[in-house]
Amino acid sequence: MDENVFQLEMVSVRLVKETPLLSDKPFSSPEDVVEFIGERLSQMDREVVCVIHLNNANMPINCHIASMGALSYAVVEPRELFKASFLSNASSMILVHNHPSGVLRPSPDDTRMTDRLLQVAGLMGVQLLDHIIVGGNNQEYFSFRSQKLISYQSIKYTSDYHALSFDEVGLVAEEGWER
Repeated sequence: MDENVFQLEMVSVRLVKETPLLSDKPFSSPEDVVEFIGERLSQMDREVVCVIHLNNANMPINCHIASMGALSYAVVEPRELFKASFLSNASSMILVHNHPSGVLRPSPDDTRMTDRLLQVAGLMGVQLLDHIIVGGNNQEYFSFRSQKLISYQSIKYTSDYHALSFDEVGLVAEEGWER
């Protein structure tokens, strides 16, 4: 075999099912979600971020732990949240994370993450229904949706390639693909 031949590795991504969490009813409110997973997350000693994937009838398909962080933060990237969404064929998702301190007020990072996920979800076609923060004794929670902090704007796409503007999203149109 020629030493100069480039070898491109083939990979596959699969959804691996683990021990199920059981729900026999669709989610119609933050209370349903908190009842379903809130107690488990409230008992964690560090921040844990999970995403619950739902079908068109708002029945939970699965729950994916996307990040296990430290005492007061967890790093979450949208691509980590959406991997399981696509593999699950989810139509919507609910982001849930805990605050071990019991303080349920969203941090600036929580708010930025929610804003970013709303933007990405709109583009990806998987609706973000809510972002819920649980903690303490699991008797209380913070729901971005209940606080009317989640809204959906209609995304309009241009059909004229001359009207594309990459500056709006921070991209620079250059020749080649170098970064």
